[in-house]
Amino acid sequence: MILVTGGTGLIGSHLLFHLISNGNRVRSNYRTLESIEKVRKVFGYYTDNPSALIEQIDWVKADITDIGELDSLFDGVEQVYHCAALISFDPKDFKTLERTNVEGTANVVNLSLKNGIKKLCYVSSIAAIGPSTQGKEVTEENEWNQAKASVYGITKYDAELEVWRGSQEGLPIVIVNPGVVIGPGFWKSGSGTFFTYASKEKKYYIPGGTGFVTIKDVILAMIALMESNIKTERFILVNQNMTYKKLFQKIAPKLNVSPPTKVVSKFMIDFFWRWDWVRSNVLGKRRKLSKAVAKGLYHQERYSSDKIKSELGFSFGDMDESIAFCCSKFIEEM
Repeated sequence: MILVTGGTGLIGSHLLFHLISNGNRVRSNYRTLESIEKVRKVFGYYTDNPSALIEQIDWVKADITDIGELDSLFDGVEQVYHCAALISFDPKDFKTLERTNVEGTANVVNLSLKNGIKKLCYVSSIAAIGPSTQGKEVTEENEWNQAKASVYGITKYDAELEVWRGSQEGLPIVIVNPGVVIGPGFWKSGSGTFFTYASKEKKYYIPGGTGFVTIKDVILAMIALMESNIKTERFILVNQNMTYKKLFQKIAPKLNVSPPTKVVSKFMIDFFWRWDWVRSNVLGKRRKLSKAVAKGLYHQERYSSDKIKSELGFSFGDMDESIAFCCSKFIEEM
């Protein structure tokens, strides 16, 4: 039996589809029945009968922050893919992020140790990798710099520490640090917002750039690592380093719209995060752009995936193909 936490998210739902399609016995937690319907939608991108596969999953209602609810998830489990996480860049959400991402991961690690799990794969993020120095590509060895990290990045890094602690106590682990994951199904969050934004034929794009990876590559890399003898290692998963301008230039034509052509100036970014702070602290609105995130928009960070290529012989797929597929599904739904 394979356990997938966070199976109702972007990575988790695609992982579930791949595992079930290949004949594995799989269990996953969920919080609401509505979230399972999102998984059914994702499955529908790849099969004409998604319900048949959904029914093969052993669904258990459980929150990773509740150790009592989690305990039953581990009965008969041999492998764990820990994909569950909360994503937010609002500093006001730090305590909630800490509880879900750090304490929740500690719960998964502790129960994995208790139940003699053979191997755990933790899905972290490039947000938990230290920044580049002297313009060099970021690698797994970069020194962590909390002062330059978002609240999300801080909690993902602290969650990694819980996973490393588990490895020191005898739990075989691997960690993956994906870039921005390009995949269909969640158009109002994460990378899905790029497709939504582009579809509205907006005029402005943000400066800078980051590392991107397809959902297919993330899933294949995770499974290959779990089936290998590799353990106690972390791997950056980035297919292409791109500017946001370049990303929109790839997305827009496939949505039959024009890409944004005007860059948001540094002055406007500085003004907006300050105004956003005022809105949040005076009017009680949710933060849309924190100072840490704003500073990260000024330049393009570049990431190296040489480690997984050399140690696993992994080859990344076609980014343009994945973007085209996402665009086709977006058009069908919208």
